[in-house]
Amino acid sequence: MGTVEGMHEVRSPYSGDVVGEVAEQTWDDMDGALDAAARAFETTRAQTAFERSGVLLAAADGIRKRADELTKLIVDEGGKPYKNAKVEVARAVSTLTWAGEEAKRFTGELIRLDTEQTAGGRLGLVRKFPLGVVLGISPFNFPLNLVCHKVGPALAAGNTIVVKPATSTPLSAVKLEEILREAGAGDALQVITASSQDAERAVQDERVAKISFTGSSAVGWHIKSLAPRKKVTLELGGNAAVIVEPDADLAHAADRVAYGGFYQAGQSCISVQRVLVHASVRDGFVDALVPRVEALRVGDPSDEETDVGPLIDAGALDRVDAWVREALDGGAKALCGAKRDDPCYLPTVLTDVRPDMKVSCNEVFGPVITLQTYETFDEALQLANETSYGLQAGVFTNDIEKVFRAHREIEVGGVVHNDVSSFRADQMPYGGEKDSGFGREGLRYAMDEMSEMRILVLSGIDL
Repeated sequence: MGTVEGMHEVRSPYSGDVVGEVAEQTWDDMDGALDAAARAFETTRAQTAFERSGVLLAAADGIRKRADELTKLIVDEGGKPYKNAKVEVARAVSTLTWAGEEAKRFTGELIRLDTEQTAGGRLGLVRKFPLGVVLGISPFNFPLNLVCHKVGPALAAGNTIVVKPATSTPLSAVKLEEILREAGAGDALQVITASSQDAERAVQDERVAKISFTGSSAVGWHIKSLAPRKKVTLELGGNAAVIVEPDADLAHAADRVAYGGFYQAGQSCISVQRVLVHASVRDGFVDALVPRVEALRVGDPSDEETDVGPLIDAGALDRVDAWVREALDGGAKALCGAKRDDPCYLPTVLTDVRPDMKVSCNEVFGPVITLQTYETFDEALQLANETSYGLQAGVFTNDIEKVFRAHREIEVGGVVHNDVSSFRADQMPYGGEKDSGFGREGLRYAMDEMSEMRILVLSGIDL
């Protein structure tokens, strides 16, 4: 990991205790990592599918064997509740397993080119080739699995990758690098804990062929502006809407919203934020939802029964509290929560929220949801689209025509039927529209974005 000039303490957002240390690295370390990754590309680009798959499957097995250690690490460094951290580790195993399997299936196609009289006997062979060095910049909220979502497809497609993890949660990425090296990845993965300024400099470095960024919209679009000629994937913020129709199972919808709005303290870009409920079932839905939200256990993330842990830092807690107080001062009402319990914020359900309030039009990224009623499905679709974000949405209804209409008309990367926006399977295409991003993650889809397509035209072929 380069020359150590000092050590950076990683502290628990819940207790404030030091839970680990990583090297304080500089541009010299980043420069060395880019060089090492560029050299390693000469090896990875020539690997067979069998070799690429073998490394990734061995790494998946390495995570599986160290699941308890990694679960505790995620709890300690990010304050994620134990039950959610355990799921994240299992998903990381799945992500690298999918990557290893997709490495064997990653191929091209044959195209007939003898379709015009002048073309003669020609055949097109389309193949996908790795790009080179990928720069992956990952956030704090999934410190292991979102790194796997960058590392897995990069290595499966034959690239190398330099990862810059979030400053607040670097330990999981460092441990992943160790596991990949044990699996035989060598220098194909480099984890660098340098500054954001050094990462920004790397974005413009000629050795970087592809950038994969997950984080805030402002930073993501800035990064894209710095590298207009490079391939860039951006997975950014969200302001997810969930629609509850009159025919919905209200108990099921309430269960899922109580989960999807507050797991990880709402610190997920597909967390439920705006709940749109048909006026005819509003009271019944509220009666089902509020007791479920109030029953969520808030506090120590290491407690296996905890549902809602701390915000990542004091600044995030202050911001969420300020936004809620601003909404209440402006006429919104709290059905529950709306209080801080440092370093946590109590799960909050707000009503009578105006569209211009921050809790409605911006990404809260905290344990706060808003509740709004509508009269027609047309109105619900319009309200769902009244945001600059477009990542995912949920629709609770048994009317299949409405489901397909929602899929067609809600401006998001994914619509989830009879569930919340928070659902994600690691192999599915994942990404957003509008301010929510550019390009798609999800193993095979990310591999496409981390490769380039070339055609070989074969002449004189007797078809």
